Amino acid sequence: MARAPQPGQRKPVTLFDVARAAGVSQSTASRVINGSQRVVNEELQQRVLSAATKLNYTANLSAQTVARGKSTTVALLVSDIADGYFSSMAAAVMRAAEAHGLRVTIAVTERNVEREIELVRELRGQHARAIILAGSGYLDAKLTQALVRELQMFEDTGGTVVLVSRSNLPFAQVDLDNLEGARRLAAALVRLGYQSFTVLGAERTLVATHDRVQGFRLGLEGHGIMLRDDQILYSNFSWEGGFDAIQAMDESALDATELIFAVNDEMALGAIAGLRERGMRVPDDVAIAGFDDIRSLRNIVPSLTTVRVPVDEVGRQAIARAVEDGGRADHKVVNATVVLRDSTPRRR
Repeated sequence: MARAPQPGQRKPVTLFDVARAAGVSQSTASRVINGSQRVVNEELQQRVLSAATKLNYTANLSAQTVARGKSTTVALLVSDIADGYFSSMAAAVMRAAEAHGLRVTIAVTERNVEREIELVRELRGQHARAIILAGSGYLDAKLTQALVRELQMFEDTGGTVVLVSRSNLPFAQVDLDNLEGARRLAAALVRLGYQSFTVLGAERTLVATHDRVQGFRLGLEGHGIMLRDDQILYSNFSWEGGFDAIQAMDESALDATELIFAVNDEMALGAIAGLRERGMRVPDDVAIAGFDDIRSLRNIVPSLTTVRVPVDEVGRQAIARAVEDGGRADHKVVNATVVLRDSTPRRR
């Protein structure tokens, strides 16, 4: 039984109120407000919209979903919204969605596949139009299989799944050339004269970590330089991870390093802070490079050498696949570009 409004409390405006004010049937008002395949003539549309504005009517989103057959909501799942890469991607996805009349909701997964599974299950119940799952995949086959099953059930209910940088799963993809970008970066750094390297990797279970470390290693090997396992330090995929890795480095290992490559820019920025804490200057004492080219780098001195990921293109491609529903075989690779800056000057 509906609860009666309390004294002084305004009664919510209903679609019936809008229809009565516009002088049309409730079904006509619903077609205008919620959308429908049946076209309402322009005069009636204007009457309904004017009445809705005057009464300050708020549309029922569930009713709109039923009327249109599809929700206008796209769910973007990112690892960490505080990370410059993911915040830029979220902005890019929102801009692209706006052009298609879609609205974006954002949830943070904290790089936890069990949380991803839980969020996908909730979104299946909310009938979101599409899920864009951004962030590195995992090397854990058991957890990955559970995530795939949940995503497949979401698609079975009419939703679309689009993955960003998750090429190990069988859905529509917008992939980043992590391995090739890191390989080209390593080759460019060797050409600048660097011979001794330390790599700051993130969690070992992340596919992006594996691909970027492997790509960097291959780039060095192409110039006759071997990267030993003890030259790769693993930490968290964050500013704190980069800072902590530098603080934990052995003095002799740090002294022997000409250049540090961090597998993302946030780690690189943390590493720079860690080096300063230890009394070392970038690039005078040690050079440093990252990966992603996040927006906040424009304020960093010295400017950071990195691999640019075109997040605007990533966002556009992800929304295009969410709208077009290209199917699980659709796989778009977005190229990354090496950007050499002041943090890696040519060695004499």
